[in-house]
Amino acid sequence: MRILVDADACPQTVMDIVWKTADERKAEVLFVTSLAHVRRDERWQDFQFLIVDQSPEAVDLAIANRVQTGDLVITQDYGLAALALGRGALALSPSGLIYNNDNIGSLLSWRHISAVERRKGFRVRGHATDLHQQELLRFKDALKKVLSD
Repeated sequence: MRILVDADACPQTVMDIVWKTADERKAEVLFVTSLAHVRRDERWQDFQFLIVDQSPEAVDLAIANRVQTGDLVITQDYGLAALALGRGALALSPSGLIYNNDNIGSLLSWRHISAVERRKGFRVRGHATDLHQQELLRFKDALKKVLSD
C-alpha cells in the first residue's frame, strides 16, 4: 500500500505520524506539495516529496493521477477524497475522518453550500491549521485501522 499525502495543508504533526506509522509498517509514502508550501526543515530530509507548480489544483491533480486501487490518500479536500474513493483507494482526513461512500456525498454537498455562501460574501469557517490532541489521537487510530484492514 502506498500513502499519498496532500501536504499543502497537512499539519506537521500529522506528517510525523504518517511517516512513523508507515515506516513501522514498511509502507511507501509520498508527500505532494506545491512550490508555495515547500517546507524547509531538516526533519523532512528523509521524506519523499513530489513538488508541483503553484496552480490551484496542481497537488490534487498530481495525487489523482498517481492514486491506484488499494492506496491511501490523506487529504482535507473532499473532492480529492471522492476521486480517491472512485479509483478504489482509501481516503482519510488529518483529523481522523475515514472518508467512505456513505459520507462523501454529504461532505461534497457541504463543500458546495460553503462555496455558495462565500460567493455571497458570507464568512465560512475553514479547516484549523493546528489540530487538537484528541484529533491527532483519532487520526493515529484511524491510520492504524486503515493500514490494518
